[in-house]
Amino acid sequence: MRIRYVVSTMVFWWRETYLSFEQECEYLKSLGFGIELWPTRKGDNDCRYDRRNWSRLREATEGMLVSMSSRNDGPTIKEWVEQIQCAQMLDACIVADLRSLCISQDLGIADWGFAGEVVKEAAGHGVTICLETGSLPALLQVGDKFNSIRYCLDTGYAYLDRKNSFNEYVDRLADRTTHLHLTDNYGALDDHEPPGVRGGMARENWDYLLNGLSKYDNDVIGSFEMFPCMPSTMIRQSSKFLFDVIGWPDRPQHEDNHHEKHYRPL
Repeated sequence: MRIRYVVSTMVFWWRETYLSFEQECEYLKSLGFGIELWPTRKGDNDCRYDRRNWSRLREATEGMLVSMSSRNDGPTIKEWVEQIQCAQMLDACIVADLRSLCISQDLGIADWGFAGEVVKEAAGHGVTICLETGSLPALLQVGDKFNSIRYCLDTGYAYLDRKNSFNEYVDRLADRTTHLHLTDNYGALDDHEPPGVRGGMARENWDYLLNGLSKYDNDVIGSFEMFPCMPSTMIRQSSKFLFDVIGWPDRPQHEDNHHEKHYRPL
């Protein structure tokens, strides 16, 4: 099992401008991280995955590990094909929630024809779809129907679920988990706090997750998915917890001059 790390562009919310994307990529690259793209900037409906934006995405993320969070605005098949082709260009997986595939959290309520067409298009373009944590029975049902589906285990959601325990999520999903949303909360709301926040998820949960993943020979992307304080603070705190405190492997290596590269949104 190998884990490579990215940072979700969620950390830049409310600091983004149309001109800041290249700076965000350069900043994360200098810290040794890849990037998980969100389809939009916060408060903006312009989709990054539209074909007119492809050259900019390709140039800004050159040399970076990339994953993509799916459109969540009820994408049509045509829009799904466009973002799948974008993912193919960037050599990225797509992290999708149940709703974007027209699947309800309630077991059995789904447009399986729509979901099947999306899965077929992704497979045809060599793109992996990682289904983000939602209702555990629904996730397992989708996995049973489509062999190519992989899972994105969201630690914050799994920690909050009152129907299924955190350990159950790990036990049932780990063998097909190839993406993680590494986030923490205080047990009431999905706050998207940095991993290791005081009063958040217990160390035992993090250890159980790593031990569960280590049983399988998967290439995993671990994405720091956090609401913003300062990006440097969130990345530093979550890195310290994961790599220094609980000993997760494959720490990203920063550039020698990374201290000279400060993130200042234009």
